[in-house]
Amino acid sequence: MTAEAPERVIEFPALKEAKAGLNAKRDELAAIFKEAGDTYDMDKVKSVPGDRTAKVDFIKQLNAEIDERKSKVDELNVLARAAGAAKEAEETESGHKDIPDLPERKAGQHKSIGELFIASQAFKGYSTGLGVGPAANLNLELKTLFQTGAGWAPESIRTGRVEMFPTRPAPHVVEFLPQTTTNQASVVYMEETTFTNAAVETAEGGTYQEATLALTERAQQVRKIAVFLPLTDEQLEDEQRSEAYVNNRLPFMLRQRLDLQVLVGDGTGVNLLGTASVVGIQTQAKGSDPIPDAAYKLFRKIRDDGFAEPSAIFMRPAIWEQVRLLKTADGQYIWGHPSVPGTPTLWGVPVVETVAAPATAAIAGDYTNFSELAVRRGIDVQVSNSHGTFFVEGKLAVRADVRCAVVHYRPKAFGQVTGL
Repeated sequence: MTAEAPERVIEFPALKEAKAGLNAKRDELAAIFKEAGDTYDMDKVKSVPGDRTAKVDFIKQLNAEIDERKSKVDELNVLARAAGAAKEAEETESGHKDIPDLPERKAGQHKSIGELFIASQAFKGYSTGLGVGPAANLNLELKTLFQTGAGWAPESIRTGRVEMFPTRPAPHVVEFLPQTTTNQASVVYMEETTFTNAAVETAEGGTYQEATLALTERAQQVRKIAVFLPLTDEQLEDEQRSEAYVNNRLPFMLRQRLDLQVLVGDGTGVNLLGTASVVGIQTQAKGSDPIPDAAYKLFRKIRDDGFAEPSAIFMRPAIWEQVRLLKTADGQYIWGHPSVPGTPTLWGVPVVETVAAPATAAIAGDYTNFSELAVRRGIDVQVSNSHGTFFVEGKLAVRADVRCAVVHYRPKAFGQVTGL
């Protein structure tokens, strides 16, 4: 077995100069540590002026300079080894050196990378001792290009984030309604529909005046809001997040629909009865009034005639924008500076911006005291393959529903501003 020939390195002037400078700096640092002794006492160091802090800073600077020079030497060593390899190949092929193990270059064979580098301006710049040479442009010809099409396509892994479709958030409206439970198919209650107060001052022996009271039974039917989604067995089995995603989005759809029904459900058929459709609520037309004026007049009616205090007013963002941007003649915002934080209010009543409100009306009322969301059964999610031909097709039907009733106990405690 023949020993491998040592690697040939061509030490051009720039490399020699860089090594000499590196060694000089190393010797300088070694001399300082020799002065400091085994305890690294900076007071013993006389070759560096200044106090201990100044000497330590000098050592840090010197060490950084050594690192920089070492990096330069490593860079030049790479060039020197490349030059040596190219020289070896050149001598072998020209017959100046006998290395039988190296095959002769075939006719038409291209130069090696080392040979091309030796002939480049970059290496000539280094070899003349300039220290920095121009970039090397090597024209290489590859018979087979190993690229994306012939190798691996880049692998990209999803982050895990699912950006939801832009839609109205929920719940938003039902948060203002007290929630109760019921085990009945409808919520039945009595409303006092006649109240005649005949109380009056009466003389001794005089006739008492007769009062009149009458009650009427009211009922709000429990209605069902439902939705279902078809999906395949594979989707549910192979993607771990699909179950959680579906279980989140279907209930969200129910809450979103419930928000809408609480305000504008017409109460016909299987619809819930929303505030805007309740018979007997207060109404205030905007007319030529500014929106704040019309809203205040509605609040006054609710207080004077409904003997209630509005707890919220629901309006679309485009309508509230008209109020929020109102300015005085000299350009001052009337409804507060843009930097003012907190919940927006209109005459002290919280404003709830939601596109569940009508496009041309604002709905207000004392939801805290005179409304109720009676839940017969909370949101229920079920999965089955017994829908149509789903069993033989390997599909599943995921369904979700909720049963509840919306009750407005005192119609005059609610109202709307129309004509917006």
